[in-house]
Amino acid sequence: MKIEERQEKIFWLGGGVLFLSFFLIWARGFELTVIKGNYFYQWAQENRLRKLTIPAPRGRITSREGTVLADNLPVYFSPQGEKLSREEGLIREARGEEIKIRLQRRYPLGEAAAHLTGYLGEVTQEEIAQKSCPDSPYQPGDMVGKGGLEQEKDCFLRGKKGEKLVEVDARGRIIREIGRNPPQPGKELKLTIASRLQEFAWEKLKGKKGAIVVLDPQNGDILALVSSPSFNPNFFTWQRSEKKIAFYLNDKEGMPFLNRAISGAYHPGSVFKPIVAVAALEEKKIDAHFVVEDMGVIRIGKWEYSNWYWTDYGRTEGKVDLVKGIKRSNDIYFYRVGEKLGAEKISLWAKKFGLGEKTGVTLPGEQAGLVPSPQWKLKAKGEPWFLGNTFHLAIGQGDLAVTPLQIAAATAAIANQGQWCRPRLLNSEPYQCHSLSLKEENLALVKRGMVEACLPGGTAASFFYYHPFSHLPPDKQIGCKTGTAEVGDGSGDTHAWFVLFAPVDNPQLVVVVFMERGGSGASVSAPIAKEIVRFWKENYYGGN
Repeated sequence: MKIEERQEKIFWLGGGVLFLSFFLIWARGFELTVIKGNYFYQWAQENRLRKLTIPAPRGRITSREGTVLADNLPVYFSPQGEKLSREEGLIREARGEEIKIRLQRRYPLGEAAAHLTGYLGEVTQEEIAQKSCPDSPYQPGDMVGKGGLEQEKDCFLRGKKGEKLVEVDARGRIIREIGRNPPQPGKELKLTIASRLQEFAWEKLKGKKGAIVVLDPQNGDILALVSSPSFNPNFFTWQRSEKKIAFYLNDKEGMPFLNRAISGAYHPGSVFKPIVAVAALEEKKIDAHFVVEDMGVIRIGKWEYSNWYWTDYGRTEGKVDLVKGIKRSNDIYFYRVGEKLGAEKISLWAKKFGLGEKTGVTLPGEQAGLVPSPQWKLKAKGEPWFLGNTFHLAIGQGDLAVTPLQIAAATAAIANQGQWCRPRLLNSEPYQCHSLSLKEENLALVKRGMVEACLPGGTAASFFYYHPFSHLPPDKQIGCKTGTAEVGDGSGDTHAWFVLFAPVDNPQLVVVVFMERGGSGASVSAPIAKEIVRFWKENYYGGN
């Protein structure tokens, strides 16, 4: 082949390859710009523009005085996620450095109000599936309420998330904000709690196992509600401590998440006796002149039912009427009252006073407790009811189980002339009270016995005499009742109860102090109640 022909073939072959290459480039360009141009334009825009969620500030929780019980604290982080001190975060922000700010929940009262506020934790898949807020559905990674009002009123507090559209560079760094839809902050909850009284009650209970409830008997307002052991909700948020959280979760003995004021059901012992007394008077089974001779022990067959004074000191108390029966917490007297009244009537009146069902307080985990009856025993245990069961029920023992909050509401109904009020925790909730239609003379008789219990010769006198109202006439003083309830598990332990209302003529305060396996109500719970009354009188009652 001649050289000229070979060069010509190479020329055409090279030209064809070049033409084909240009054609393929053109075709690909046509596909990218014309056929898929819109797709890649959107893709590029999405790479350049990013939509970010703006968390909604959670609503505050405050006391009746406006003291903050839960709010939001700005916490500073570097772009790498390193937590910075507030001072360092502000300095870097002032320099124009990129700083991430997150709002984290803060609880100023810590352990003192933990069972009221609850805490925040990351939402679980079960919570996402079972519960959601209409305006702000749960999403993975969300922080939601766990326990207390944070859980009960989560949707009210959480608000609605916002969004912002930002432009980012190739490394994903924000260049500028294009636009935003601001979040809607959660709403504020104002409580009936008196914050200083709440903190004082906690200080008196701290390190012990039990609960304290303080109510306004006129309307059911909860002035303080404390449970111990407790936990610090800040360790789940801005002061997060995995070590502390693990301790709380593994503390099977103290059970710090248990709200003993509403979720623990216990035998009430003698603090139940005023209810039995009211019931017997209303049913006309006894009157002010009904007297029982205290012989120390009642024997029925092989069973013995003794009075505490006989058991502890081997002594009897002679003739006992209703006032003395309450004053001295005489078991023999109440055995006989229970016998005359009958188990069915005792159960009926216990339920009238709100026992055996939830009070309806705005907190999760409330227990109804148990008011036994002959029908219940036959159905639950397959056993008949005996007179001994009635004796035990009449003094707050046996299968009877109540919460400290239930006892507070029942005591308030005696204090305020027979109005049972639903315990109220939120300032926005309506008052819900109804009359038990009790006779004034019957209530006066029971109150007189409770006043005597706090005076010389009463079961609480040695620990409660010289109380903050002791210098006043009897109708201006304090009505109280001690309770020492056998746990009944063979340990010999007793729950220590003490209830009171003050002043007698126009009660403004009901206090229940419960110490789990604490011993004697008179020696353990009464001194705590005395200090609470003193603090309340000096700080909330004008100091008069």
